[in-house]
Amino acid sequence: MIKPEAPIIPVHKSLADNETALKAVFHNCSDILFRPFHVNGSVQYLLIYLDGFTNASIMEQAIVPSLAALTAGLYGNMEESVYISPNQAELSSFKQIFCLNEASEAILEGKTVILVNGWEHALLADINEYKQRSIDEPSNEASIRGPREGFTEVLRTNTSMIRRKIKSPRLKFEPYRVGTTTNTQLVLAYVEGNVRTEVLEEVKNRIGRIKTDRIFDASYIEEYIEDYPLSIFPQVLNTERPDAVAASLMEGKVAILVDGSPNALVVPMTFWSGFQSAEDHYERFLYVMAVRIVRMMLVIIAMLLPSLYVALTTFHPQMIPLNLMMSIAASREGIPFPTVVETFLMELMFEGLREAGLRMPKAVGSAVSIVGALVIGEAAVQAGFISAPIVMIVAGTGIASFSFPRYSLALPFRLIRFPLLVAGGVFGFYGVAMGVVMILIHLVTLKSFGVPYLKPVAPATGNIFKDTLVRMHERLVKKNPG
Repeated sequence: MIKPEAPIIPVHKSLADNETALKAVFHNCSDILFRPFHVNGSVQYLLIYLDGFTNASIMEQAIVPSLAALTAGLYGNMEESVYISPNQAELSSFKQIFCLNEASEAILEGKTVILVNGWEHALLADINEYKQRSIDEPSNEASIRGPREGFTEVLRTNTSMIRRKIKSPRLKFEPYRVGTTTNTQLVLAYVEGNVRTEVLEEVKNRIGRIKTDRIFDASYIEEYIEDYPLSIFPQVLNTERPDAVAASLMEGKVAILVDGSPNALVVPMTFWSGFQSAEDHYERFLYVMAVRIVRMMLVIIAMLLPSLYVALTTFHPQMIPLNLMMSIAASREGIPFPTVVETFLMELMFEGLREAGLRMPKAVGSAVSIVGALVIGEAAVQAGFISAPIVMIVAGTGIASFSFPRYSLALPFRLIRFPLLVAGGVFGFYGVAMGVVMILIHLVTLKSFGVPYLKPVAPATGNIFKDTLVRMHERLVKKNPG
């Protein structure tokens, strides 16, 4: 795709002029190779390709012999010599191009350009060979049942995995290029007839409005297209699983796949989709119903447990059973900090250990986080800096926070804990209640590409219990949104 602002440079008959123009474009690019072929002492053919992106064996077995045969006069033209080459089956693409702009872009994509003296067009051979990671199970979305394959960093590999699951001409992949310097490829995937027209047009408009010189990952696109950049809640769902993307497309959503990124973006996103795991549709629906209810309870624990404990012990001790309150008071004897301060410090320590475990090598990361939590917690209790119930509260909160199926949705709840903790330590139950009300007001006002964030709960649409809070049997769920 040629940028509209770039002047079109046609292919000239003079091979020297074409070579000079392309060398000016790729000035000081040592990885762009120009390979000439001589006839009677003068250059008549020129191969231009990107070193490390081209399959050398196919070039030597198919392209070079064809040039040699043409040089020897065995064939009348280049197309004939290539097409009847015994190795022509290895060429996945071979076409004519008529401007050097398209030739330069093709070279940067790993294709091979063939220029012939006296021709006003060039030949384009697709014999690229990317060094790519093999298809593995996604580490952030592992499942017991269901497919074990995840996206890679190669765009065409990712689209082929989706196409293998939806074998229909209604599945569309629209190509785009973003980033004036990086010239990154991305595709817009949707199922025609399922997707809402206004949502699709809005996605296209937002991608068209992206003005930047660099796009390296799908996360860059997410920041440009989300509705509320200052909100801590994600409005674009990201996933590494092709089956999750295929299911979303069948529900009428739009997926964005970016070359170089193993994550696909799915829009519009709702709050409830962040709590759904891909494995939910591979297990029996009764089990999934129970798991989703437990998951919602753990979310509430992860968000409110520290603040409720601080509010109860500081402002409302009469609401705690007497024996339990006496036990808590005995454990706090000699503690120099207020409850809110020691809880805040322990939460910070827990988050620090979690980040340390993620950033360190896998061989020692888990050991450091587990041993660090045990040693620091026990030492702090023995030294009298914190009380034993605080260790239990922080540990229970941390365990509950690991129940989120989507890492991107777990992050805002990890942040929300701290302001709610401060509100509970200053105002008691009233502060916690006001904080929860403000969060709900914020969630109600959010939208993702025109779709309310809490739909179908708020506003209620009548299908709350089909595949939102719980999952009903497959026979009871309408599959095609129409």
